[in-house]
Amino acid sequence: MASTFFTWLRSPAAREYFFSTHFWGPVANWGLPLAALADLRKDEEVISGTMTTALGLYSMVFMRFAWRVQPRNYLLFACHLTNATAQSIQEARFVNYWYYGGREKKYGLEKGPVTQAIEATQAEAKKVTEAK
Repeated sequence: MASTFFTWLRSPAAREYFFSTHFWGPVANWGLPLAALADLRKDEEVISGTMTTALGLYSMVFMRFAWRVQPRNYLLFACHLTNATAQSIQEARFVNYWYYGGREKKYGLEKGPVTQAIEATQAEAKKVTEAK
């Protein structure tokens, strides 16, 4: 199998592939998933939910493109599959941190500031209603 690969590597078809956009486009595009994978170790505070969603959708659209184009571009498909997976994990981290109490757990808060403000407002409204 290795000898078959090396024979192909020396062929004109291999040169044509390595000097085409079917190869260099996905290679250049690998910067996105590599950055997303590196960001998985960063603090949730710096995750942009809007950008993460946009990048995830972008990769899903281009995964379909890579699959539908003829000949199929497996390198581009793998690149966008990796990015879509990493962005989905980032989105889950973002939602958990900002909407499901991850921030409060991290900082040891019982309730978030928004929840505290809502409860304080409701208590004041109840006092005003009872006073009338």
